[in-house]
Amino acid sequence: MYFVANWKMFGNLKSINTLNKVIKFSKSKEINKGRLIYCPPYTLLNSFYKKFKNCLIDIGAQNCHENDDYGAHTGYVNSKMLKSIGANYVIIGHSENRKKGENDNLINLKVKSAIKAKLKVILCIGETLSEKRKRKTKSILSKQIKIGLKNIKKNSNIFIAYEPVWSIGTGNIPNQYELEKILEFIKKSFRGKAPKILYGGSVNPRNIMELKRVNYLDGFLIGGASQSAKKFIDIVKKTYS
Repeated sequence: MYFVANWKMFGNLKSINTLNKVIKFSKSKEINKGRLIYCPPYTLLNSFYKKFKNCLIDIGAQNCHENDDYGAHTGYVNSKMLKSIGANYVIIGHSENRKKGENDNLINLKVKSAIKAKLKVILCIGETLSEKRKRKTKSILSKQIKIGLKNIKKNSNIFIAYEPVWSIGTGNIPNQYELEKILEFIKKSFRGKAPKILYGGSVNPRNIMELKRVNYLDGFLIGGASQSAKKFIDIVKKTYS
């Protein structure tokens, strides 16, 4: 199981000290076969890389520019730069970025750039509450997958993170039956071996016992709860309890 901590716009150099508990936990038997991945802001990537150097916790970024090479793109960071400072993963297509104008074609360029730089991609897909009520969930997800992964031949470096937009930050999550149907649909959208599938959207220590019973899941993309070492560790422990 994969546990991806998306810190969003949170943290400073002092925040790194809170990771000592997670590092200690990562070396214990309690972690079972879980894989921990932290995706902090760009400003902390290299500090996290150095902090986690002697343990099995991996590093990812929260986004990247679509351009493969250096260029006149003030304020942006591309995949090659992320790889050079220790990142092995990158989150692409998060709904918070889609809301600001990222469309599926731009996301596809970012995915290609990340794969070229040998980063593993966590592609976020999900429907809004309005789309859900109009029963457009499957068509929206299908479009996001089809265009977002256009001309990507291998799925081995791709993770799909299903994050219903209506769930993020609300505390509301899909019920088990509903979620399993959607995850099954996502898996069947791929020919051959499907990518690993994560669930994201209000994942916390209170609902993880319910979420861990869901079939077809390979892990979780955890937002706000991951900013607390205690909550993040609780989520991992309860997944295996």
